[in-house]
Amino acid sequence: MKTNPHFAGKVITRPLLNISLRTFLFILIAGSLVLFTQCQTNKNSTEAGALPFHKWAPTPPMGWNSWDSYGPTVVEDEVKANADYMAKYLKKFGWQYIIIDIRWYVENDKSGGYNEVDPRYVMDEYGRYLPALNRFPSAANGKGFKPIADYIHGKGLKFGIHMMRGIPVIAVKQNTPVLGTNVKASDIYSPLGQCGWLRDNYTIDSQKEGAQAYYNSLFQLYASWGLDFVKVDDLSGRLPEIEMVRKAIDNCGRPIVLSISPGGNQTSQADFLFKNANMWRTTGDFWDNWPQMKPQFASCASWAAFTGDGHFADADMLPLGKIGLRAERGAPRMSGFTKDEQYSLMSLFAIFRSPLMFGGDLPSNDAFTLSLITNKDVLYVNQHSKNGKQVFRESDLIAWSADDPKQGDKFVALFNAQDQIPIDTTKAVYKSNLITQDTPEQAVDIDIDVTGARKLYLVVTYDEGVRASHNADWIEPTLTIGKKTINLTDLKWVKAPAGRGEPILNATARGGKLTIGGKEYKNGISANATSIIEYDLPVGVTRFKTKAGLDNGASAISYPGQDPNSQRVRQNNAKFLVFIEDPAGPVPTETAAINVKFDQLGLTGTHTVTDLWTGEKLGKFTNEFTGTINRHGAGLYRIH
Repeated sequence: MKTNPHFAGKVITRPLLNISLRTFLFILIAGSLVLFTQCQTNKNSTEAGALPFHKWAPTPPMGWNSWDSYGPTVVEDEVKANADYMAKYLKKFGWQYIIIDIRWYVENDKSGGYNEVDPRYVMDEYGRYLPALNRFPSAANGKGFKPIADYIHGKGLKFGIHMMRGIPVIAVKQNTPVLGTNVKASDIYSPLGQCGWLRDNYTIDSQKEGAQAYYNSLFQLYASWGLDFVKVDDLSGRLPEIEMVRKAIDNCGRPIVLSISPGGNQTSQADFLFKNANMWRTTGDFWDNWPQMKPQFASCASWAAFTGDGHFADADMLPLGKIGLRAERGAPRMSGFTKDEQYSLMSLFAIFRSPLMFGGDLPSNDAFTLSLITNKDVLYVNQHSKNGKQVFRESDLIAWSADDPKQGDKFVALFNAQDQIPIDTTKAVYKSNLITQDTPEQAVDIDIDVTGARKLYLVVTYDEGVRASHNADWIEPTLTIGKKTINLTDLKWVKAPAGRGEPILNATARGGKLTIGGKEYKNGISANATSIIEYDLPVGVTRFKTKAGLDNGASAISYPGQDPNSQRVRQNNAKFLVFIEDPAGPVPTETAAINVKFDQLGLTGTHTVTDLWTGEKLGKFTNEFTGTINRHGAGLYRIH
């Protein structure tokens, strides 16, 4: 199939009748599903307000997603290799979805961000993206993802893809027709609310004729491919477009599980989400470091009451195993979580009943990683427990409980989330006020005496009470030694933990130019809060100088050369601090005893406690149980 940089060939939309005989027989056997695959809108079922599409994912979906390993660059052979591994090692434990993440329709994307300079899109004549043939050769001759879906279905697994909400910008520029209508792409789009971090698509205006028809055409195409799962990105909080996606799925003739991404959903929208989606993200992208893990405890606690069979609050992917092969962030690595932190992650996601989407390259798993995701007792908690909730949180010692509806037992998870205070602000030699979009130039100039210092720590924090981005830049940081000035960026930092991967030199995390207040800079450090960059200083340093400010990539305003109507409003804030000694406070003890009273669980008397990670029966306990938990670690127990 011939392609040019922005358009590729035709696609033949396959109606439901063209599905394979195997799939047709499966649908006949699973008679209960027939009701849900008809072209209809949602109606309440007789089961406690449940909706028909809830039956498509009665338990939290478990699968693999290409994002954490391959970013926007995964290819067909890699997808099949992960499907092969899942079928061989994981399917018997309930793992079943294989998901191709973002930008499968771009021939020349890259790791470490997105190619937004000269992307070569592949699209059909109706403005619908198609798989890039150089990455997915089986899609040739208009077959789309159907050959890959057939391969995955043939292994007893299910297939899913990522999509961006909206309509391609190139479809609007070429004014492609909307399938089955007299409407064109330019009739249904709006530049308002365009995604701020990836500008492939425009918003679809739900009030315009043909808007629903375009979404319908997308899901007719996806149904013809044999899709079982769709992750729709930049959709959180966009209620009209969520409703259009819901209607399109319900009218496509195939049960497709709907996942809404990224974070930004509010608990106040829980009823709306219940009525429209199978799963919805509660956080932004979640990576493999403790500063990103710790907020999960509060987030999960706030969403626990709103999750249930067929509708799940989604705490994001599991950044476990080998990740970062060609990811948006970070180099190839085994998960940055310690083993204790990995037990915490799996225990929390289990008792919270988050969907489990594994991010590592499955064929690269080591024995420990495989053991984490094949513990049948832990997975039972995730798949079948009810009423999961936080029981208490005291000095970052946390207890959760849930019910086993089959046996009447209780599950208890204990977490030791205690930390050395990472930033004792009383030690700082410089502290800025909170920098926001309202701060002049969105930056501060720093020029301080560091005579005699042998260490330098550059710290970025943020206002935890405001939902916002926290992207910050240290611009042209310099050190003065006598009459000489050197660039701090010429030195190698000792370590640099940050909110999303490591800081980046002379560019943003997505490869853009460092920009503060609309002005571009060639030299500097981009960091996402909370960030602590540690340097060893040369002998004789007397001054440190820099401009510190908000990176415009996360700003809520427009800059020269950008369409102001296309900017999505995104808040951003940060505080900048400089230390010449370790900013951390005292270190907590390595273990902590966490005591749970049985009456806190609705129990009395004597009960047997079993450790679900080891399978060991710990004995009988009366009125209470105490677990000794490693710092950043967890225990998960059955109380019978």
